[in-house]
Amino acid sequence: MIKPSALAARLVDVTLIVAGAGIASNVRFDELGQSNIYYAFVAFSAAFALALFPAFGVYVSWRGRSKIELIGQVSLAWITVQICALALMYTLHRSDFVSRLWFAYWTGTTGALMIVARFAVHRVLARVRQSGMNLRKVAVVGRGEHAAALVRKIDGCTAAGFRTVAVLDVSRDQPALGDVIPDVRGFDDMREFADFLRAQDVHELWLALPLSEEQTIYECVKELRDDLVNIRFMPDLRSLAMFESTMIDLLGVPAINLVASPLSQTSQLQKEMFDRLFAALALISLAPLLLGIAIAVRLSSRGPAIFKQKRKGADGRVFTIYKFRTMRLHSEAAGSLQQATRHDRRITRVGAFLRRTSLDELPQFFNVLRGDMSVVGPRPHALEHDDLYQKVVAGYIQRYRIKPGITGWAQINGFRGETDRIEKMERRVEHDLYYLGNWSFGLDMRIIAATIVKGLVHNNAY
Repeated sequence: MIKPSALAARLVDVTLIVAGAGIASNVRFDELGQSNIYYAFVAFSAAFALALFPAFGVYVSWRGRSKIELIGQVSLAWITVQICALALMYTLHRSDFVSRLWFAYWTGTTGALMIVARFAVHRVLARVRQSGMNLRKVAVVGRGEHAAALVRKIDGCTAAGFRTVAVLDVSRDQPALGDVIPDVRGFDDMREFADFLRAQDVHELWLALPLSEEQTIYECVKELRDDLVNIRFMPDLRSLAMFESTMIDLLGVPAINLVASPLSQTSQLQKEMFDRLFAALALISLAPLLLGIAIAVRLSSRGPAIFKQKRKGADGRVFTIYKFRTMRLHSEAAGSLQQATRHDRRITRVGAFLRRTSLDELPQFFNVLRGDMSVVGPRPHALEHDDLYQKVVAGYIQRYRIKPGITGWAQINGFRGETDRIEKMERRVEHDLYYLGNWSFGLDMRIIAATIVKGLVHNNAY
């Protein structure tokens, strides 16, 4: 049975779909008043939204979860709905009767309305929770700094609507939790702890324990499995996991990623869709500039305008990267590659300008469009450098957990250009691993903005 809140959310979304169509119709022309086809299109989209939105998880509780992820899920769900509705109109041979401009206005307006509506609701709920209402009581079982940090995070984010009411301390040889969490009632006996949870009607039990505490986990589940308490395991994996661990379903079995791609399938799809769209728009808008640079390169010295080289992509797959040629034609010894250095005589005058401004990287938008690269990600290195650095720089190979990028976190923080010392590569890798461990759509937007504002010209680019 659908909860009243979820039913209300569905009705609001349908209302916003209709309202968005009306707003789009009034921007420049009254399309809705011209043909019943438009009413059918809106009805199809509303029906698909009712059917598909629940599958994208947009109606589940987002208490304490990332709002950036919510934006991504809502956007992906709405675009999917519109694609399905458009496909149905095409099947019925009615898509040619619909204004493409109206469709674009409608899609953008409705998507924005859905996101704004959800943020407004979350803002109201946050105010209510900060006033002490609509809170979910949380009890924590744990030990050491991992459990203490979790309690501090719960109490430091009141807008999420959680409040710590009790802690079962299993510290043993570690400092007692009561010493670092003095304001929360502590227990050291499982039975007394369970009786308190029942008496206080506690909703959530969070197990902040290392994997070695299997017996404690078993005792907690056994004691409270017949009570209406949500029991969640938040393992301490800091010493094991390469990135922030995520839970996935693999062949119907829950699995925790310790060393794997830090991006979920949804995040990968969101990033992929953005990459292809951004690359297509960039290539269309920059076409005159690309043509002008290609002509300048051909006139600067003998040889092709485009330089091709093998690089490693996601999961170590080798692909051909495209760049504008910046050097005169020359030969390299087999198995070796000399990096460009300051005042390198191999670099042409046009090439020097292209390198300083990073304009030589623009053909890589073709790599993004082909799916070899991403707009943002760790910069790919020559295969010869990969073989060297993965042996001497810790974590180097983890950079290839995701697609390499045209720009990245390391580049906008000054770690680009020649790596004549191991320390430079180590710092670059540190920034790349930070990006992988903290990826978000918002971080990608920050990196793109920083690249446009300050990242095109840099002293290390030569």
